[in-house]
Amino acid sequence: MADQNFVDYVKICCRSGHGGSGSSHFRRDRLTALGGPDGGNGGRGGNIILRGNAQLWTLLHLKYRKHVIAKPGDNGTGARKSGSDGQDEILEVPLGTIAKDVETGEVLFEINEDGETEILLKGGQGGLGNWNFKSSTNQSPQYAQPGGEGKEEWKILELKILADVGLVGFPNAGKSTLLSVVSAAKPKIGSYAFTTLTPNLGIVSYRDSRSFVMADIPGIIENAHAGKGLGIRFLRHIERNAALLFIIPADTNDIKKEYEILLNELSIYNPELVHKPRILGISKKDLIDDELQGMLEQDLPENITTVFFSSATQDGITELKDIIWQVLN
Repeated sequence: MADQNFVDYVKICCRSGHGGSGSSHFRRDRLTALGGPDGGNGGRGGNIILRGNAQLWTLLHLKYRKHVIAKPGDNGTGARKSGSDGQDEILEVPLGTIAKDVETGEVLFEINEDGETEILLKGGQGGLGNWNFKSSTNQSPQYAQPGGEGKEEWKILELKILADVGLVGFPNAGKSTLLSVVSAAKPKIGSYAFTTLTPNLGIVSYRDSRSFVMADIPGIIENAHAGKGLGIRFLRHIERNAALLFIIPADTNDIKKEYEILLNELSIYNPELVHKPRILGISKKDLIDDELQGMLEQDLPENITTVFFSSATQDGITELKDIIWQVLN
């Protein structure tokens, strides 16, 4: 059920409102038979707006809303009365939502703060009434501007989850098991590749009632940037993590090589990711003895803090939490 409830990608058809037409009107009252032009302006068409909401964590509420339509602006009237602006259509989205254009793939903007608003699609401009066109050479203009057309475009909304530390590793590395041990999260766990198909978040309790947020990202494989495995679909979630915890099992044939593959995939996707603080966690410590651990320690990657741990026996879990807290602070 959790997998079904987490939605981080939606494609929606947006239609902004047409602008109201300006009025071609001349003043008439019981004292004035042939007054001057007084046609009012048309109202602006409704915009489609995204607004950040810190209480949301998924795009599920927009998954089945394929069409978003804003209201048109009202036409202007006499006595220089402008028409009302069309009602904006406001979509609440979680923080970390990116808006993209379907045709070009261009990133339009990103919502990162609660209450932050951005216009996804602008409404049509209201037309000018005929009083705007009065001049010394044209005392009685008979024309007014029509309202601007609204736009209809497909947009993509993508979510990048926010967490203090993100778990990076190959499928079946033990990321989900670790998250289930250190937090109350209940990710799907299995003995086959790609058990995790959606990111999972968990709050990890630490000393003195402190805590931090950990994100379990679906497994990465070599050439993920080229579309292999689950491709780059979930790599964007890593961008908003303060630190990265690489998880590699102790029974891996070559820990250093696997670490370099993971780091290379992140670098190709986004070179800035390699500048984030990194920790290397060697999982499944219970499968090796002290002698083999000592041998493995001699051939680990350099310039990165490393910790051996076992989610099954919880050996090394406290030390892992301490290291994560030190890196985060």
